[in-house]
Amino acid sequence: MAQPSLEYQTQVHLNLYDSPELKALATQALQGRHLRQVEEGQTEAAIQVCLCEDGYSGWISVADLESIQPTTTPYVAPVVTAAQVQERIGDAIAFTKSALSVPNIYLWGGTLGPNYDCSGLMQRAYGEQGIWLPRDSYQQQDFTETIAEPGSDPEDCLNHLQPGDLIFFGKPEKTDHVAMYIGDGEYIHSSGHEKGRNTIAIDRLDEGDLVRKTYYQQFRGAGRVVSSYRL
Repeated sequence: MAQPSLEYQTQVHLNLYDSPELKALATQALQGRHLRQVEEGQTEAAIQVCLCEDGYSGWISVADLESIQPTTTPYVAPVVTAAQVQERIGDAIAFTKSALSVPNIYLWGGTLGPNYDCSGLMQRAYGEQGIWLPRDSYQQQDFTETIAEPGSDPEDCLNHLQPGDLIFFGKPEKTDHVAMYIGDGEYIHSSGHEKGRNTIAIDRLDEGDLVRKTYYQQFRGAGRVVSSYRL
């Protein structure tokens, strides 16, 4: 991997870590994804790479170099219209429900399944339809077309949501959780064990139980996917 400018394609599923120590998962790369080496991002044990589809960076083990191959066909971001997105919403929702039906737990950095984090599930559900989202929840909020601003009333927001829209939650200063609206006041999400269900679940946007109340009180708006992400 002597030429950082070269583009590579994964031959297997890969774990990407948040540091060269390779201890904490940052994200995962489905077999077939494209990546480039980050210039000067290398230690004896790890290589820093950037995923071409979403611009997300992380570290892979030097041993994983055997699992990536140079590609002569560079990644080209798909051009998807808003109308085409709407045509695929049903399949994106179906993907999340299929993921829910398989035993799973919340996994920070998970995008491959059966274990996902919140934004990883959203990215994969849309990605399976040929529509790329940025990797993290706050990035997904910035990318989507705004339906409701942070600080807005969740009840009023429900009047404007359509199935497939993304609902955002978090602290006053930053979004840190995302779910997909599926209609009838319900959303599907993968939530952690600290304030969620430690699995993929369907919840209502209300204060019905402790988990629902926690997210309701941390509501930070909603957005609509109208295109595929491009760097």
